[in-house]
Amino acid sequence: MSLRDTYDTVARAYDARLADEFDRKPLDRALLAAFLELTGPGPVADVGCGPGHVTRFLAARHPDVLGLDLSPRMIEIARERAPGLPFAVASMLSLPVADGALAGAVALYSIIHLSPPERTAAFRELARALRGGGRLLVSFHLDSPDLPAGGTAHLTSWFGSEVDVDVHFLDAASVSADLAAAGFRIESTLLREPLDQAEFPSRRAYLLARLTG
Repeated sequence: MSLRDTYDTVARAYDARLADEFDRKPLDRALLAAFLELTGPGPVADVGCGPGHVTRFLAARHPDVLGLDLSPRMIEIARERAPGLPFAVASMLSLPVADGALAGAVALYSIIHLSPPERTAAFRELARALRGGGRLLVSFHLDSPDLPAGGTAHLTSWFGSEVDVDVHFLDAASVSADLAAAGFRIESTLLREPLDQAEFPSRRAYLLARLTG
């Protein structure tokens, strides 16, 4: 089963579970608001937008937001929920925007299925799509009670459906180094504990990076 097929399969249940997650995540809300304030005017892409709950949050606070996701089913749901916003099916390894077109991009848990070479390619593609000085906010899982940073969980069941997908738990220093290699400067690193009852029990990392040049 491909990653696209996996997310097509779980799309409706994923949306039902996560549509209101920001109601329980004040820190995430604050980080996204700060990201927009620092980014300033210009197009912002939600890369790996899923059913669009992050896109909707951004669009309520910024006039030019685009949602992109690999899964056609996720994009279908995103359009249902926000018919006035632009969404497109796209891979983060090949973004459908011109060089330097974006003022900013967010990739919340969008890199957790990528192999190391794919993460390198994704960060280079994001650097291509961002203008000089553009900002990127990336989040990912660090570790959990069952897996250390650098470990991989193979899922055969997810959101009530049979799947076949790997989830990578990443080391913040390694991801920071990959971003630096792609031309980004890390402006802020935030690590947090899982929220009780609100999410999967993993520690999370948030990296705010700025494209140099």
